[in-house]
Amino acid sequence: MSEYAEERGVPDPGAPCWVNLMVEDLPRSRAFYTTVMGWEFRPSPLGSQFLVAFAAGSPVAVLGARKPGFAPESEWTPYFAVRDADATAARIRERGATTAVGPVALGDGRAGLAADREGATFGFWEGPAPAWSAGEGSAPTRVDLQTRDVFDAAVFYGEVLDWTAEPGIDIAYRDDHVVVESGGRAVLSLRGGGAGGSVPAHLRPRWLVNFTVDDVERAVVAAIGAGGSRPRLSPTSWTPKGFSRTLRDPDGGLFTLTPRES
Repeated sequence: MSEYAEERGVPDPGAPCWVNLMVEDLPRSRAFYTTVMGWEFRPSPLGSQFLVAFAAGSPVAVLGARKPGFAPESEWTPYFAVRDADATAARIRERGATTAVGPVALGDGRAGLAADREGATFGFWEGPAPAWSAGEGSAPTRVDLQTRDVFDAAVFYGEVLDWTAEPGIDIAYRDDHVVVESGGRAVLSLRGGGAGGSVPAHLRPRWLVNFTVDDVERAVVAAIGAGGSRPRLSPTSWTPKGFSRTLRDPDGGLFTLTPRES
């Protein structure tokens, strides 16, 4: 990992520290996100089957080649920084959720992949990470959990990620959703709308990753032209800068485009 040593640091525990997408066709996904987001890709220290996406010179996300039969679909997955991966995995299992992978040694850290009680997939990471912080620079503005029971999810993630013990984490309850702030900046939200047992993937409980762009509608047109699609009944929300749009990439991965704030 020496190539990226100057870009790495210890992320704030309890906050999102990275996002990852495993895809069936890595070259196709690389071309898609280059067209829609304007990202540049560089080799990853994790190996030839991974690429690091950069925007304006800053790391944004990782795309990785999914092994055949390893996972049923591509899914943008947020990773949360934790102080102790083993303790986090234990808390996940104690609360009726599942750990699918790990914790395992990965580069100069330890990673795990889990699903919460509603089936939403998330990762956790112990160790140094790229200089990436939700809401700063070119990183995703935030990650949103779409779930059936917002307050049950808040209790689950609060206990698993130990939010109440982390001095930089604040939790705000706003009407029908929960916003989590790190260092005074909103980095994730927990929202209703997830339909357990729903056949359409975009309606099931899941984490959605928000990426900021200068012109959402132009990016939507580029995405459709590059082989993406707009799911039926996909969530759309309004911000002071305009509407956000949820899209599906050619490999099935869902993500949200949000207007960039000046």
